[in-house]
Amino acid sequence: MRKLYLLLPKIIYSFPVQLFLNNIRRNIMLVVCWIILFAMITGNFGKYLGIPYLFLDPEYVNHVGFTSFMIMGLLTAGFSMAFHITCYISDGHRFSFVGTLPRPFRKFVINNSLLPIIFLVTYLYEVIAFQINNENSTAGELVLYILGFVFGYLLMTILFSLYFRFTNKDIFKYMVCRIDEKIKQNVQVTRASALKKLDIARKRQVRVDYYIDSKLRVNKVEDTSFYDKATILQVFDQNHFNLVIIELLIFTIVLLLGIFKDLPAFQLPAAASFMIFLTIFVMMFGAFTYWFGEWSATMGLVVFLGINYLVGEDYFTKKYEAFGLDYQEAPAPYTVEALKSQVDSAAMEQDRQATLVQLNNWRKKFSEKPKMVFLCVSGGGKRAALWALNSLQYSDSVTHGKLMENSVLITGASGGLIGASYFRELKLRKMLGEPVNPYSSIHRNKISTDNLNPLIFSLLANDLFVGFTKFQYAGINYERDRAYTFEDQLNRITFGYLDKPITDYARFEKQGMIPLAILTPTVVNDGRKIYIASRPVSFMNYEINRSYASSKISGLDFQRFFLDHGAAQLRFLSALRMSATFPYITPNTSLPTEPRIQIMDAGISDNFGLSDAVRFLYAFKDWVAENTSGVVFVSIRDSPKLRDISPATGSTIVDDITQPISSVYNNFENFQDINSDLLIGEAHSWLSAPIFRIDIQYQAENYVPILQKMDSIRQNNARASLSWRLTTREKEGVINNVNSERNQQEIKKLIELLQ
Repeated sequence: MRKLYLLLPKIIYSFPVQLFLNNIRRNIMLVVCWIILFAMITGNFGKYLGIPYLFLDPEYVNHVGFTSFMIMGLLTAGFSMAFHITCYISDGHRFSFVGTLPRPFRKFVINNSLLPIIFLVTYLYEVIAFQINNENSTAGELVLYILGFVFGYLLMTILFSLYFRFTNKDIFKYMVCRIDEKIKQNVQVTRASALKKLDIARKRQVRVDYYIDSKLRVNKVEDTSFYDKATILQVFDQNHFNLVIIELLIFTIVLLLGIFKDLPAFQLPAAASFMIFLTIFVMMFGAFTYWFGEWSATMGLVVFLGINYLVGEDYFTKKYEAFGLDYQEAPAPYTVEALKSQVDSAAMEQDRQATLVQLNNWRKKFSEKPKMVFLCVSGGGKRAALWALNSLQYSDSVTHGKLMENSVLITGASGGLIGASYFRELKLRKMLGEPVNPYSSIHRNKISTDNLNPLIFSLLANDLFVGFTKFQYAGINYERDRAYTFEDQLNRITFGYLDKPITDYARFEKQGMIPLAILTPTVVNDGRKIYIASRPVSFMNYEINRSYASSKISGLDFQRFFLDHGAAQLRFLSALRMSATFPYITPNTSLPTEPRIQIMDAGISDNFGLSDAVRFLYAFKDWVAENTSGVVFVSIRDSPKLRDISPATGSTIVDDITQPISSVYNNFENFQDINSDLLIGEAHSWLSAPIFRIDIQYQAENYVPILQKMDSIRQNNARASLSWRLTTREKEGVINNVNSERNQQEIKKLIELLQ
């Protein structure tokens, strides 16, 4: 006990502990960066979105291996070094004894490595647990991954060490070779800051009794009172200047990488891009500290408010465009009067008659009155895209092609609509005689591959810093921004099949060969929908009560509203992108209107596509009753419709504050389900034909309990993440879930209905 009593002060006043406490006290923003990283890799932040997987299973050029983990090692070391640099710039003068040691920065880094070391140990542990439980990795693969990370980390550390070895001076070299004072004299802010630091160096030193040297030995701090404090401070200033140069160099490299962002070799793992972002943030924090000292936080706030104001005045506002539209034409007025003019009886009837051509051609394929199928697919990122494609492949196969043959409409949102559109394209190409197998597993493998890496890197290296490269589509120049990157990646994973103007589908839809697809992204400004199809579909507003002057117009027809802007040439990939706008990842699209409107994910208003299908049905209710033997709503959803109700538990003060918002968010799909059930229920009153519902839903079963205990990321949740990145086990779970007892019963009902 006495030994512990004597040892405790030595531990408390050791350099590593005092640096750790100093960071908590004075560098809380840097500590928050580490907390965010810890929360991500342990699954305490972003698990639902699959964020931890980006760190624990980094993918580079569609492959997880030595190189991808090496890149993670390189950039983790870069972030750690940025952390050390910023701490050294901010607080090195508070520990002036370091300036009297040989290679002061190296000593500082060694003693400031408590947080980075804890992070490294935690990260490697989580990687091993994750790879074993989610990727079925072998021991050899695990060793390769760990070696890649360690190699990258050591390589970056060695490169930094070499630079600092030849640039940073200690006090002994400084006495022989004085620093170039002209540099310092030309920087007035630094000189003013130096006076303040000198006062701290003389009067407000942090007590340190022991430190760890370069050979990892514990040494006692010697008396440094005989050193001139001003001289020691100049050693720190010289080292600071070299460190800021390194920071500017890294920043410049990121800018240059943005020019080549469309080349796969330059598309870093998404987690690595996030590490770069954190590194830049930390470096900017350090640079502000170097230039402005204790005024750095205030100046940072002033700069932020200034930039925020300029963005609000549209100086730096980034406009993401829909490719195919001509933005040089005068903007279309987006007003209540303009919207009312779109609800024109003659136009709606004209569009209805054009769609009746499709329905009549579809009816000619059957000798008896057929069942009319509406395919309604839900959103949900990669998970929904894979689930929709897999479900359609399986269901269409077991019905011997009758599912797609009987389908007249596809609605939905986000990833599900991408999967359904891709399957429709595969079926069309097969009908046109191309050597395409719509049921091949290669399509599932491709659509489930990662396309988040280029998106995140584009956000970092292009959209934020560069954004000046162009490309041409339909004779119009557009920026190669994050919107382009998304479409380019989607085009790659669908073999280029969907890269066409949306109107290219019109003739095949009218012939009744394939179902009509109506995409319904949401207008951010007012919550209305935009109905995007291969031809005008203004009849989607058919239920408007013309006797009520203030009736709310639910949406506008894209083809008619943007006729003068080349709506017919809209790239189908752009239409899918607008319908699959994932917050912060895929950008909101701006359309050429006045005032300008922005577009968000279709799932905001109807994630399942059922309400849009009911609107379509209402517009053709008389024809449907006369020409069909009933309507089948096939809902392919990536979430269970009837979920277990979570028991109420004790709530904290934070829970009580956030509950009104979190309750709405957590029950968002429940609200839409209740509304859809109501609409379909009411349809029985105005449709004199039977209505059937088939729900093919992804509802993952829990894995073996022992795996739940081993896997700290998954815990008790076997459900695939809502993200652009799926693990091997998640892909297997999504694909195999169609064989669940519940889904097999629903598919059996579907087979019976279509016989």
